Amino acid sequence: MDGFMIEVLGLAAGFMTTCSFIPQVVRTYRSRSVSDISLRMYLLLCVGIAMWVVYGLMINSVSVVAANSVSLGLTLAILVMKIMFRHERNAPERN
Repeated sequence: MDGFMIEVLGLAAGFMTTCSFIPQVVRTYRSRSVSDISLRMYLLLCVGIAMWVVYGLMINSVSVVAANSVSLGLTLAILVMKIMFRHERNAPERN
């Protein structure tokens, strides 16, 4: 397999795994329910994905950098919602 086809495969794989985060982002945003989302898991996931971005930059891999940059944005969105919405259900109603 030549280099171009390897990058195409990497981009396709990255697209698929990155898109897997979209339903969670949408559902969390709409429901504002974050009780079942693990803060520690998303913290570790964000750090790990950030490391993949750095790795991709170091090896000059467009597919690794592109897919993981988008994934990092989506996982950070979930992480931010986890932090912002975790007290929303417990807050007293305002009139």
